Amino acid sequence: MIVRRLYTAYSLLAFLEQETELTCQLRLLLCENGKFPTRRTWERRLTVLPDSLPGLIGVLGRHLVQQLQPWAKQGRAVSIDSTPLRAKGGVWHKKDREKGVVPHSTIDTEAHWSKSGYHGWWSGWKLHLASTATALWIPLAAELTPANHADIKVAPSLLPELPFETRYLLGDTHYNEPEFRALCHRQNIELVATRYGPYPHSDPGVKVRQLFHRLRSKSIEPFNNLFKNIFDWQGQVPVKGLTSTRLFVLGALLLYQIVLLYQFERNLPLGKNIKPLLRAA
Repeated sequence: MIVRRLYTAYSLLAFLEQETELTCQLRLLLCENGKFPTRRTWERRLTVLPDSLPGLIGVLGRHLVQQLQPWAKQGRAVSIDSTPLRAKGGVWHKKDREKGVVPHSTIDTEAHWSKSGYHGWWSGWKLHLASTATALWIPLAAELTPANHADIKVAPSLLPELPFETRYLLGDTHYNEPEFRALCHRQNIELVATRYGPYPHSDPGVKVRQLFHRLRSKSIEPFNNLFKNIFDWQGQVPVKGLTSTRLFVLGALLLYQIVLLYQFERNLPLGKNIKPLLRAA
């Protein structure tokens, strides 16, 4: 028992010594001419950081595809969709919004309303996301907007961030627009989206679309649920305002990509046990 306690104490001291060394290194990196940035400097830089996050996510997504080779044994398909994130605090009802009346200080006035067949009405944000439609889900492109922004309006901004190898883009009916299909063709990508009109469809391509639709439903939708679960966003996002929410959500997505790269470089199971890993960090 005594030996075990001594070993535990020794391990703790070694850990604290390592942490102290890492802390000193971090302090040196954060200093400039021996001084730390002021709070105003942090606030100013964090305010402009969200605009660069979609580009950073795209760059790291393409790098992960090169390193992890998710398409080595599977088709080069990418799924695209949006997922709702509820705003922090109370909701701003339409009648009050039209009058410009904010009945409670907890209401996020930059959030907005939207409706979907699955989620119904919600007040908040949309995370627009494209990820690999493979067994390993790699986020490739992302943007965050108020909930009332249409998916098809945001989707063109995600296309330039996709890897050059992308061959198919899998989406639902919202993306089935001629202009967006033409944009995809110019990037040598075939858009596969569900069609408008009553079911069952009888055109020659219906069986192929059904196959792709099943592939999409097993990639983007489970990943959205996983992502929310990892960061505990099944309820509401923890911040208010478009700038802060973009910083928080897109920053979390970039962190997820960094974890995948960390697991790859250390030969850990890819995409596994990410939540306990982040909590331990």
